[in-house]
Amino acid sequence: MALSRIWSGFIIVAIVVACIKCFFFGQSDIFNWMVIGKSDDPANPLKLDGIIQTCSIAVKLCIELVGTLALFMGFMAIAEKAGGIRLLSRIISPFFSKLFPEVPKGHPSMGHMIMNFSANLLGLDNAATPFGIKAMESLQELNPNKDVASNSQIMFLCLHAAGLCLIPVSVIAIRSTQNAQDPTDIFIPCMIVTFVGTMAAMLIVSFKQKINLLQPAILTWVLGISAVIAAIVWYVSRLNAASVTSFSGLLSGGLILLIFLLIVLGALYKKIDIFDSFVEGAKGGFETAIKIIPYLVGILVAVCMLRTSGTFDVIMNGIKHAFIFLGADIRFVDALPTALIRPLSGGAARGMMVSTMIANGPDSFASRLSGVFQGASDTTFYVVAVYFGAVGIRNTRYAIGSMLLADLVGVITAISMAYLFWPGLK
Repeated sequence: MALSRIWSGFIIVAIVVACIKCFFFGQSDIFNWMVIGKSDDPANPLKLDGIIQTCSIAVKLCIELVGTLALFMGFMAIAEKAGGIRLLSRIISPFFSKLFPEVPKGHPSMGHMIMNFSANLLGLDNAATPFGIKAMESLQELNPNKDVASNSQIMFLCLHAAGLCLIPVSVIAIRSTQNAQDPTDIFIPCMIVTFVGTMAAMLIVSFKQKINLLQPAILTWVLGISAVIAAIVWYVSRLNAASVTSFSGLLSGGLILLIFLLIVLGALYKKIDIFDSFVEGAKGGFETAIKIIPYLVGILVAVCMLRTSGTFDVIMNGIKHAFIFLGADIRFVDALPTALIRPLSGGAARGMMVSTMIANGPDSFASRLSGVFQGASDTTFYVVAVYFGAVGIRNTRYAIGSMLLADLVGVITAISMAYLFWPGLK
């Protein structure tokens, strides 16, 4: 119900703003470009894709996702038959059984969730999605009301959306292509922001679900993860830019290959039919990709209408003038478009980050902060559409509100980190 209201609100607001621009500011062609515009059309004044083009992009995105989903769900099926997921579930059970009290100890969903969080941790977006969908499907088996999100599904999705990430690989790569002096200088701020955002998501949902976070098992794991992150921050802070890039590639790519190797070796040890198991799981990946198309089309079209109508420009101008009126430092305002659009569209936020770097220079305060915003959390509405859509959840309860509140904590933390790390930059 919450998603329906938000989606309807996006469309209504976008059309109202477009009407005001058309009838009061003489932009009579705005409706046409909102519907049929293409970003690469020289005649398009908006330089953004319209509704029709966005529908095509959404379908292409899902089709491109088929391969990744098939690959990782195929390997997941092998791991399940070989008992690897059960083993992983038993290892993580002391912590997850407290955080997810409705999930039985040793349930396969625990293994799926930890695989998803691990992929997120290394900035492996393509790997995180199939693991996350598999986790949602496992949790859906325990859900007594199939149309309504369970407590466990909400906790998992909020922690996933907070996007705890050790290595913001894509952001570093983009900053490198824009010739930033040190593309990796956003590494530590991103890590701190995602950690704070994840802790905020855990606190918010735990408060709502009345989960006591002061239990020894939870505190031990949280402190242990904090120690690991602190150690990585210390190690990375001593490396130069080239070494950080090499380290991130080795850690992220190497882990995926290690997982594949362990799954195959475990399957050989258990003497299961490896290839048939892979094909069986891969079929599920194809079916899932097709199933999420309507949800993804709906979300991306609503976001497209907000962008092409100029709603974001109105919001940004309002924020900028408000801070100027208050006499506050407004260096962070130029980076805010990335933060505002990040919950709605990862691709659009990436475009905003690049635009900020082109307009202000890759080493400016706004460009670095924009990079932190981009690497600091997942795309909230995309996650809701894809993950809940994959299992047919229609009532998301308080999931979206919790994710957006955690996003807000992340934005505030990111701005604070920018002023702490780069106080003298313009």
